[in-house]
Amino acid sequence: MNKIILIIQREYLSRVKKKTFLLTTFLVPLFFIGIYVGAFYLTKKSFEDNNAIVYVLDNTNQVGKELVNNKNITFTHSADELGVQLKKVKDAGDNTSLLIIPQDFFETQKIEFLSSGKPNINTQSEIEKQLETVMLNYQYAKLNIDPDKIKNIDSSVKISAKEITDSGEAKESDTRIAMGIAMALSVLIYLSLFLYGAQVMRGIIEEKSNRIVEVVISSVKPFQLMMGKIIGIGLVGITQFILWIILSFGLISLATSTLIDKDEFIAQTEQQAAQNVNPENEDMSMVASLGSALDSVNFPELLTCFFLFFLGGYMLYSALFAAVGSAVDNETEANQFTMPITAPLLLAYVLSFGVLINDPHGSIATWLSFIPLTSPIAMLVRVPFGVPVWQIALSFALLVAGFIFTTWVAARIYRVGILMYGKKASFKELIKWFGYKN
Repeated sequence: MNKIILIIQREYLSRVKKKTFLLTTFLVPLFFIGIYVGAFYLTKKSFEDNNAIVYVLDNTNQVGKELVNNKNITFTHSADELGVQLKKVKDAGDNTSLLIIPQDFFETQKIEFLSSGKPNINTQSEIEKQLETVMLNYQYAKLNIDPDKIKNIDSSVKISAKEITDSGEAKESDTRIAMGIAMALSVLIYLSLFLYGAQVMRGIIEEKSNRIVEVVISSVKPFQLMMGKIIGIGLVGITQFILWIILSFGLISLATSTLIDKDEFIAQTEQQAAQNVNPENEDMSMVASLGSALDSVNFPELLTCFFLFFLGGYMLYSALFAAVGSAVDNETEANQFTMPITAPLLLAYVLSFGVLINDPHGSIATWLSFIPLTSPIAMLVRVPFGVPVWQIALSFALLVAGFIFTTWVAARIYRVGILMYGKKASFKELIKWFGYKN
């Protein structure tokens, strides 16, 4: 046991002290936060800088008066001839356009929109929206319908989704939030198992190629060396996850508080509330709805399950990756073995975006969450939708049993393969190695 602990310390410290660990640990959150901040800033700046000048030639002498300027478009009514106005638009360059409203606009419902380059899609959409409103008011007037009364009609329906608990009470529930969390966990666990499992395999191949393993194996048993590597690299993964979570939440909070003006947000909220005709019929705001939906998610259970199934899945697949690493001399040769052992994980990952999310309590999803090779993804996809505790416990117990069995199989291959050089391994050879007696 002491030897395994020493190997764990060696593997853990050797990787934590590497520059690559520090770079990936601190740069990954900064990278994603940078994308978030960059996208927010560029989008905001794009809308601020994208003020389009639209000259209007209104042959109806009616429609142009109803076009309203805003922060994105400034309408300028033109009295010039068409040729002169076209030259002005061409000389003005970007963000300058000409809107020609024909005399029979209300009959044909067609207009011409000319610009010096490719028309800006946002400007075009804004003009279409305003002209559709003008057309709608015209048709209301033609039918002797009061537009204000039509605007007061609210046909929206809001569903308050709730689920019945074991105690018979109804609590808030939002399937969209559960789906989002399930998909995120599916991607995260899939990438994590591959990333850290491959690190175990690479470490073994590297030590085997450099003949370092011959020195190490003289003082410890192959099983102890394999377990030390698996646990040590697994602890490195957990350390990175914890640091990523802390750094991400901290940076997102800082970025949000810096980029979003609270006074402006409150003013916009009050303005929307003032424009609301029937506030007593209006449901909670989007932010309040999101907060309520997030409150319905059992985050302690979710995080506990994530770490448990990450550890179980990592230990299981790392044992298989370790066996593969011991059987080959380079990563190129490892490809023929890694695909078969990771196929179940890939299957669960692919099904998580369809079958598992659409029917998380169906027979396929349930069985996949009990099979050790697929349960790390399948169960984590199901957990946000609410899974009985006994199913989670049984799934984890089977995962642990699968890990023990896999480790026993991998250890028997590892003890022979770790000292094999220059011989191309095959599945037939691996079966022979498994059958060798001590």
